[in-house]
Amino acid sequence: MEIRAGAGGEEAANFAADLFRMYTRYAQSKDWKFLVIDSSRSSLGGFKEISLEISDPSAFEELKNESGVHRVQRIPATEKNGRIHTSTASVAILPKVEAAEIKINPQDLRIETARSSGPGGQNVNKRSTAVRVTHVPTNIVVFSQTERSQPQNKEIAMEILRAKLYEIKREREMNQLSQERQSQIGTADRSEKIRTYNYPQNRVTDHRINKSWHDLETIMNGKLDAIVKTFRKTET
Repeated sequence: MEIRAGAGGEEAANFAADLFRMYTRYAQSKDWKFLVIDSSRSSLGGFKEISLEISDPSAFEELKNESGVHRVQRIPATEKNGRIHTSTASVAILPKVEAAEIKINPQDLRIETARSSGPGGQNVNKRSTAVRVTHVPTNIVVFSQTERSQPQNKEIAMEILRAKLYEIKREREMNQLSQERQSQIGTADRSEKIRTYNYPQNRVTDHRINKSWHDLETIMNGKLDAIVKTFRKTET
């Protein structure tokens, strides 16, 4: 899972942090294991971007419809005049892809190492354990610094890269399908605003299925079961 702040500056970064909290609380309620792979904080403590790996066989199927642009409408804590702001954050849900499914030419990779900057203590920061992998043909860059060893971080980075390349392949195949197929629930076009979180109205609206839930605070605390179940029903 990748969450990135979009339009809205610091408020967008704060919203990205709220989404991270929402999804990790949902994962905890399901007893899913998750690991933060990389993150970049904003000046006020939000997230410019954050990547995490969720380890559970059912996680992708339950969360795949979360991919897209999420929009929030609320009064930011920094707003002095009480005006409602609209900000966005994007969410990408990528499946774990085995090496056999996506072939990567080693000559297409540029691998660099760096000192880890996140938590981990002095032992992490003394050695160049962080790994940055660039896939030259697509210019995709993946960074991992979670683990204490360079080989472990390289493997995590390669897993993310395979997932990103698989997503590109999947989207290319989707574009070849009929217009009717493309409009079905689950295509997860990241260019669309899929959902709005309206705080003044205590409302969450998913625009793909034109359905609203009027318990925003509960949803933001990780209670996503109603939304997930609704989408699962539309797929059957």
